[in-house]
Amino acid sequence: MPLFPIFLKLEGRQCLVVGAGGIAEGKIEGLLDTGARLTVVAPQATEKIRDWSRAKKLDYHPRPFEPSDLDNMFLVVASTDSTTLHEQIFAEAKKRNVLCNIVDVPHLCDFYYPAVVRRGPLQIAISTSGESPALAQRLRKDLEQQFGPEYEQWLVHLSQVREALQADKTLDPETRTNHLHALVTPKAFAQFLAQRQKASKK
Repeated sequence: MPLFPIFLKLEGRQCLVVGAGGIAEGKIEGLLDTGARLTVVAPQATEKIRDWSRAKKLDYHPRPFEPSDLDNMFLVVASTDSTTLHEQIFAEAKKRNVLCNIVDVPHLCDFYYPAVVRRGPLQIAISTSGESPALAQRLRKDLEQQFGPEYEQWLVHLSQVREALQADKTLDPETRTNHLHALVTPKAFAQFLAQRQKASKK
């Protein structure tokens, strides 16, 4: 079935990670960046995960998974070495209407992690619906070349100009919209880069 592309706001939401090895560590770091309220359950954890726990960035429970861990959770991500446990987590999450991602097991996922290009607030997500993560990663590298770090500065500039235009009550909605679209053309981007280069030489 076609996937519905979406960016979730997880700030303040209860999220669970089962597993605390190297792969889970990467998933945990991404969730922490969102401001999610994170619980991690696993008998053993990497030192970095333990550091996050000591810094109270997450709640770490050094024990095996229990079905009740899913109570009141918004989503769960699991990365362990047990197929049986993964199947149990997916089944229990489904009972509770908790979104579930079993890492690298597409048929036990309600959602997939996309490959993401990040340039400040700009995020470009690529998904192959779990069919070929390798292709998604290759496309991410291509897009990182196409959309360099300068896009972050440009987006900051666009945001500032947008705020100024929205504050200008003399502009009618159509004129404001036309101004906003004119700001994001290739020509406007080239002018922005030229202005930055000129300013850096002063």
